[in-house]
Amino acid sequence: MRRVVITGQGAVTPLGNTAKEFWEGLKEGRNGIAPIKKFDASETGITVAAEVKDFDPTLYMAKKQTKRMDLFSIYGVAAAKQAVENAGLNIGENADPHRTGVIVSSGIGGMTTIQEQVIKMHDRGPKRVAPFFVPMSISNMAAGNISIATGAKGICTCVVTACASSTNAIGDGFRSIKHGYSDVILAGGTEATVCEIGISGFAALTALTTAEDPERASIPFDKDRGGFVMGEGAAVLVLEELEHALARGANILAEVVGYGANSDAYHMTSPNPDGSGAGICMINAMEEAGVSPEEIDYINAHGTGTPTNDGAETTAIKFALGENAYKVAISSTKSMTGHLLGAAGAIEAIACVGALQEDFIPPTIGLENVSDDCDLDYVPKIGQARSVKYTLSNSLGFGGHNAVLCMKKWEGE
Repeated sequence: MRRVVITGQGAVTPLGNTAKEFWEGLKEGRNGIAPIKKFDASETGITVAAEVKDFDPTLYMAKKQTKRMDLFSIYGVAAAKQAVENAGLNIGENADPHRTGVIVSSGIGGMTTIQEQVIKMHDRGPKRVAPFFVPMSISNMAAGNISIATGAKGICTCVVTACASSTNAIGDGFRSIKHGYSDVILAGGTEATVCEIGISGFAALTALTTAEDPERASIPFDKDRGGFVMGEGAAVLVLEELEHALARGANILAEVVGYGANSDAYHMTSPNPDGSGAGICMINAMEEAGVSPEEIDYINAHGTGTPTNDGAETTAIKFALGENAYKVAISSTKSMTGHLLGAAGAIEAIACVGALQEDFIPPTIGLENVSDDCDLDYVPKIGQARSVKYTLSNSLGFGGHNAVLCMKKWEGE
């Protein structure tokens, strides 16, 4: 089986609009959550979100193009172009376009476009719906637009598994290369759901926190947690077959060594409280990687800050790692970024790359009063310098979708 490495990354996030800015924000323990500015949210009962800030799409595309894409596609194209540049990749010159693919997910797609056009249809009639409504709103169009923007002509898909979507996308890209179908995959996720219907819909589920203080809003594993904070943005990784990367002299950032994907088959929105679904998913990722629980140094937890998720995930980590669960460093970077839904796993994979490269564990910044059902090491408030060779990144989606990546520090061939 062929080995798969990461040679480039790009990001648009609430902590910064490049992968480097994002990682520096995580290390500093900076909070990307603030009062909602995109619209008047006063009637929703929700006051804060993790919005992208100071983003200029014309750095990545002509202004005319931005009029024909929903924001989730714009974020995705920007992150992909950054990743391709970061990897030193020139598709058509040092990569075969027909063996270079795109697997970039979105949990929801063009929600802002859908909202705007339904209102327009209701107020002004069906003839006033925009001609680009469908290609702007459908979930696969971030992947499609990235393919067009980069010239990648291989597999082009969009995995939609709610909050597990981009972890599944990276895992599927890993498998496509490992089993010989592709040489290079641009893999990740993108989401832009900080809008009236996005906030209102998740608020109606009672999934969002009603906290008004940004510092006490996204507080995974804390006994006072009351829901997640909506985030937005995108991240794309360049996955590459090892020999292909070495042949072109690529800078290797980390190696993907294992992937797990399964289902709880339990409930529409709640994880199985016995932890077996996510636990088995972690075990599957470790088995493919050929590592034992004792070798895992860091877990980037799904850690949403909802009452049911954090306790169930803690149980799942114990299910998978046994006694080593009490020794491994765990953190939820959603304490700083909020929850990017379908793009969450992609930015969290970048967090794992940073941990592997710099031997540093990003913190769970808002954690003050650890919940009784959360009794592991969640690296509260301040990040820690620790030796990191293997990481797990967990993503758990509505519908019972579980996805886990296992990554390894690059130490040469």
